[in-house]
Amino acid sequence: MVLTLIEHALYAAMFQAVIGLLTGNWWVGGALASSYFFGREVAQAEYRWIELFGEGLRANMPWHAVLEPKVWHNADQIADWLAPIASTLVIALLASSLKSGTAKPPHANKAHKAAPTSRP
Repeated sequence: MVLTLIEHALYAAMFQAVIGLLTGNWWVGGALASSYFFGREVAQAEYRWIELFGEGLRANMPWHAVLEPKVWHNADQIADWLAPIASTLVIALLASSLKSGTAKPPHANKAHKAAPTSRP
């Protein structure tokens, strides 16, 4: 359990880093990486629902089947998508704070008025 948790978080972070370094947008990288792992776990929950309640047929599955708490038996199944979301969120927040830390302060962009000079 702990190993897959760490693996999912690391893979998501690596994917986020590639997208973040190529585009400069760490939020998009995090969203894409997290979406992959979330979608993977949702698909597995759908298969569990089909097996438990759908008589083996996808056609019997309602749109809200994945929200059924009975298909999420283990904390492991929730942690497998929560860990990548948490890790990519932390990385995106750090990248955003570092990026904004290098920007000029807001008062530096204002034009300074020159002191009036007296002309004879």
